[in-house]
Amino acid sequence: MDQIQKQVLQVAKEIVVKFIETGRISPSNFAEYFEPIYDDIYRTVKKTGSAFPDKECTIESE
Repeated sequence: MDQIQKQVLQVAKEIVVKFIETGRISPSNFAEYFEPIYDDIYRTVKKTGSAFPDKECTIESE
């Protein structure tokens, strides 16, 4: 798994966790939503190359 895939995985995980916390996704239907969210983020990053083309894009975990 390359660095971009790891970062996309982290972002997708954080988004899904927020949706679970707000009640928009339940843990029982996690699998139904995680893959499409991951795929959308990955496609967006690959299509644009970076969310911030003039800056190095890194995702830092807390």
